[in-house]
Amino acid sequence: MYEYHRALLLFSLLIVWVADSGAYFVGRKYGKNKLAPSISPGKTIEGAVGAVLLTILFSFFCADYFSLTVKASLFYAIIISFFSIFGDLFESHLKRGADIKDSGTLIPGHGGVLDRIDGICSSIPIIFSVIIFFPNLFL
Repeated sequence: MYEYHRALLLFSLLIVWVADSGAYFVGRKYGKNKLAPSISPGKTIEGAVGAVLLTILFSFFCADYFSLTVKASLFYAIIISFFSIFGDLFESHLKRGADIKDSGTLIPGHGGVLDRIDGICSSIPIIFSVIIFFPNLFL
């Protein structure tokens, strides 16, 4: 993806980080309804909605900077944020199945390196697949 469209790769990474941060802060402030309590009790529906809304806002204002149309940036932001949330839940599911709270101790006070890359691992392949199978869709 780096060779094909560097700006889209950076945009995708930023969307994952905006989604993670948005889910965390909106969820802490407004979260009341659990998203998947048996998998990850700290994640809320409000946090997930906040993640999607903040990525849409970010993509709308940053589309031109990344050489994307607004339509393309909104499409990618929605897809990336959903798969980022899915990746986060999937990684939590794997940790819960293995009876592990954190996936590592490299980052003190954090759940581990997997918590930093779970959204990237689940969303970047989807975006790259869209680019491969539909090369003229939005670029």
